[in-house]
Amino acid sequence: MDLAFSLLAGVIQGLTEFLPVSSSGHLVILHQVLGFHAFDNVLFDVMMHLATLAVLLAAFRREIVRLFSGFWASLTRPAWRDEFEQRLPWLILAGSVPVAAAGYFFDDIIEGRLRTLPIVAAALVIVGLLFIVAERLSTQKRGIAAVTWKDALAVGLAQAVSLIPGVSRSGLTIVAGLGRGMKRDEAARFSFLLSIPAVFGAGLKKVLEVGDWSQADLAALGLGFAAAFVSGWVAISSFLRFLGRHPLHVFAWYRFFLAAAVVVWLIVR
Repeated sequence: MDLAFSLLAGVIQGLTEFLPVSSSGHLVILHQVLGFHAFDNVLFDVMMHLATLAVLLAAFRREIVRLFSGFWASLTRPAWRDEFEQRLPWLILAGSVPVAAAGYFFDDIIEGRLRTLPIVAAALVIVGLLFIVAERLSTQKRGIAAVTWKDALAVGLAQAVSLIPGVSRSGLTIVAGLGRGMKRDEAARFSFLLSIPAVFGAGLKKVLEVGDWSQADLAALGLGFAAAFVSGWVAISSFLRFLGRHPLHVFAWYRFFLAAAVVVWLIVR
């Protein structure tokens, strides 16, 4: 694999995975419009999943330590009602069930029938509209410490729906959090914490699918991983700061523009 190609693919993966613009939607567009097939390489796809997981683990390392500590405490000295840190690991596990079930039962449909440009364009527009509606209607009064089982289920269901190309995991889960009255940046933080088990599971599945690493282009894979990690770190840290002061509108307009470009291409091709 060409090194420049790996660098570009890594940057695209890192940026689109964490910003609410849909990495899977961009991947379909890159494949079908621009003939960009870097992610068709199974080993490269594995490295992109591992880079995504590495960014999440690095960005939320303190929270992850507290999650494990809370989980252990919930088993050794249960106090779920009084201690949120004991509830949070279980809330994340409960919220992860919908996406695990959707991935298990509908993987063939998602990877086959839904990876089309019309579906991507429609999803880009619909979720963009949801950004605007959610920003207008949400009370945004609750922080992550006030997350309930109903909140976890709502955000978890949104994460499952986000498997549809064009939807965006971070985008729809933040909308779900806003719909439950959460503050924008707090909804994003819970969304990213909830994504860790899903990304880990998807990455593990990809690793198990790889039969032979002996023919791997280690330079290209390493460069792609590094590019995805750096761009992903920049994206997630900048996005969280952005959400503390700004609404999601700019991402909605980007989604509308991208969807319009896809529709124009479908008409004139």
